[in-house]
Amino acid sequence: MFFLSKLIDKRIAAYQQSLIATHYDEVENMHNQIRGWRHDYLNHIQTIRAHAVNGDTAAVIQYLDELGADLQAVGSAIKTGNRMADAIVNSKIALAESKNIKITADINIALELTTSQIDLCIIIGNLMDNAVEACLQLPEEQRVIRIFMEMKSTQLYMCFTNSTAVGKRKKIGGRFFTTKGKGHGFGLARIDNIVERHSGYINRNSEDGIFTTEILLPQ
Repeated sequence: MFFLSKLIDKRIAAYQQSLIATHYDEVENMHNQIRGWRHDYLNHIQTIRAHAVNGDTAAVIQYLDELGADLQAVGSAIKTGNRMADAIVNSKIALAESKNIKITADINIALELTTSQIDLCIIIGNLMDNAVEACLQLPEEQRVIRIFMEMKSTQLYMCFTNSTAVGKRKKIGGRFFTTKGKGHGFGLARIDNIVERHSGYINRNSEDGIFTTEILLPQ
């Protein structure tokens, strides 16, 4: 039993490190795009000015259209009120939008949370990854993810809703299980363990074409 427990602990630690590394790689990629755009800002201004001085209105409009498309690819940053949540949410939103998934986000949470950065990373990261994977099974026009996070008194409330190709899912023993097959679902268990450790509340609801996860974590 001791060796089994140590093996599980090692798997959990490795999983956490892998997940965090993935999230930070996504954040770094997003920041590199932003830094690259800022670096070229002066060149963009000079090019537009040159077209304007020459009276080439069509060239100005075309260049501005191209800049708009480039800036759209970077995306507008979500300000959650918490730096770690900002990093995770924005990286995942950028990833989802790159896969033509429509994102609606309404997030306003505390600057300081008692929930650790690792736990927050695991919860948000897994919820977003699962939502993205579910959406990718659908045609682009049906891909939707809605994120809502706010403080309810002294509790952090999170609600993630996504469209899904799977019909209404059944619970087994009061729990939903992954449809990805054998060897998956570790992330779902990690979320449940974190919520239980924080004496929080989690509810998953499956309706035709919609899957929702709600979480309350005391702060």
